[in-house]
Amino acid sequence: MTSDNLSKEGRMKTGTTTVCVKCKDGIVLAADKRATAGHMIADKRAKKIHIVSDDMALTIAGMVSDAQLLTKLIRAEIKLKSLRVDRSTTVKEAANILAGMNYNNIRTPSMVPGIVGFLFAGHDEEKGFTAYNIGIDGSISEIVDYESDGSGSPFALGALENLYKKDLSIKEGVEIATRAISTALQRDSASGNGLNVVTITKEGAKLILEKDIETKL
Repeated sequence: MTSDNLSKEGRMKTGTTTVCVKCKDGIVLAADKRATAGHMIADKRAKKIHIVSDDMALTIAGMVSDAQLLTKLIRAEIKLKSLRVDRSTTVKEAANILAGMNYNNIRTPSMVPGIVGFLFAGHDEEKGFTAYNIGIDGSISEIVDYESDGSGSPFALGALENLYKKDLSIKEGVEIATRAISTALQRDSASGNGLNVVTITKEGAKLILEKDIETKL
């Protein structure tokens, strides 16, 4: 699963674990690397975190083809809005645009329902570091401390509940997010094969870790 290639027949689904952790000096996004088609492991190097601007990134969970298209569209919409209003698009504005697209996407009649969830995070001068959970129905809610999405999220949330504390450093946030994903990989058969981690700081959004992890599942 990549941002440039469509999934097989546009129908491949992802069993996924994605995580967002807010820190005192930024935000950490993490996700596993397994894409599944039914009971088959279709891709062991799936990309489930996408940087959509210099200061914003998102994670995806759900139907691959819809997630790919919506990711491309929000990347373009962020640039277009900035040109229209002659200023940088805020994270809240971008998240609301994506939520609106997701709302319309799942309600568009189709042979294949467009079921996609996003964790969207970034930094702007207006509100600093903010993150949002965008549901498959187009709902949007701000993430206060941490969040997880996908089939492995119950396991990841259990780890986050135990490990999270206020005012984490980015380094601590990366460690906690990594442990949460690793926990889900051990219990959720639809998640696996490794993880990617993106940090969002005042220096921007950056991929800092790509790791392969072999599990027994």
